Amino acid sequence: MRTATVQRKTKETEVSVTINLDGTGVYDVSTGIGFLDHMLEQLSRHSLIDLTVRAKGDLHIDFHHTNEDVGIVIGEALTKALGDRRGILRYGAASIPMDETMTRVSLDCSNRPYLVWRVKFPQGKLGDMDTELFKEFFQAVAQAGGLTLHVENAYGDNSHHIAESCFKGLAQALRQAVAIDPRQSQAVPSTKGVLGGTL
Repeated sequence: MRTATVQRKTKETEVSVTINLDGTGVYDVSTGIGFLDHMLEQLSRHSLIDLTVRAKGDLHIDFHHTNEDVGIVIGEALTKALGDRRGILRYGAASIPMDETMTRVSLDCSNRPYLVWRVKFPQGKLGDMDTELFKEFFQAVAQAGGLTLHVENAYGDNSHHIAESCFKGLAQALRQAVAIDPRQSQAVPSTKGVLGGTL
């Protein structure tokens, strides 16, 4: 089973994440940030990655630290569960329509972290959550998860739809990329024989 549990405790937050890459999309999420919980539930459901998240943070200041640290720990759990990334398909991509919105997400489980974020939100907040924090979450997941991750909102007017399509796109792309390739289930998908490092 490709599973992992990672915990992180700082003076700002305390976060625990358990994932199962070969799950069925079962989630149990509590971060103290309602909209982030909703997005993480979408991430789990549409990736079929079982996800348990418990987070306590300094929400009396703002949501930044909790949001970012949840992203870091999810990324670290992903890295731990993937191991040497042997046998995975490695690449994934999705175009997600959501009413008037279209978002494209492409990723490479390259073990070379990089984020391209081309997303703008008409609103500054969704519920109590600043929309600028979504980039910070995706950056944290990409960095800690060893993902080359490109997220582009092609068009859209509704900030909720834009955010949700980004998370659903990440979910679908991850679902593809971490799947085991039946044609090379014991091979690292790289001509170098290892993922990470320089090009």
